[in-house]
Amino acid sequence: MRFMVLVKANKDSEAGVMPSTEVLTAMGKFNEELVKAGVLLAGEGLHPSSKGARVRCEGSKRTVIDGPFAETKELLAGFWLLQVKSKEEAIEWIKRSPFQEGEIEIRQVFEASDFGDSMTPELLAQEDRLRAETEVRAKAGN
Repeated sequence: MRFMVLVKANKDSEAGVMPSTEVLTAMGKFNEELVKAGVLLAGEGLHPSSKGARVRCEGSKRTVIDGPFAETKELLAGFWLLQVKSKEEAIEWIKRSPFQEGEIEIRQVFEASDFGDSMTPELLAQEDRLRAETEVRAKAGN
């Protein structure tokens, strides 16, 4: 099972305040534990919403909204993508994270099988092909 672990933004992350060497060291150590356990698929910090944009979709109309965005509590500062056996295992890993305050959300990622009959053999083949192509590009550095 894959889980997206969402690290909520705070006043400092939205202001672009970079973590201290101490915090980065602790995070590096935690990430290394995740890698050694074979559960980390990806993990990154995000720039403040002031450097971002949103695209609102209304039918065929697309509206671009530049950041910053209000409501810091609804914004993200980073994420991990974990491959674990259960939600409980994901929770146990995140309880070991070096964060001293804030909120971290854990959400299961859909797998192709979750879509039932809507995921036709053709769509499944396309999904497999795209994943393989993405992996090849990632290894090539593109």
